[in-house]
Amino acid sequence: MHHRGMYRDGVYGWVWVTDCDHRPRSFEIEMHNFLSIENYTKTLLHECQHILQHIRGDLRDKRGIRCWKGIKCPDLEYEQMPWEIDAKESEERLYEEYLTTLS
Repeated sequence: MHHRGMYRDGVYGWVWVTDCDHRPRSFEIEMHNFLSIENYTKTLLHECQHILQHIRGDLRDKRGIRCWKGIKCPDLEYEQMPWEIDAKESEERLYEEYLTTLS
């Protein structure tokens, strides 16, 4: 995991596969280093969901094209990407579960 200012990138964080797309098991996460505790936690949970998507084989890159559950998805807007929808839903659910452990 790397922390750095990501204002110019316009994101809170991202993750990428560092070994292979066939059976990925090595990843790097970059996180914005000026986030509130809530945003940092949610972003980390979001990126961890992407790792899980890769490990399960739901999210793959084939010859530079993103695939979701075997279907090529080359030209979707960010909000329409099924892996982002899944990660956002998981982020919110996991964050709520995390908060219950604190009380």
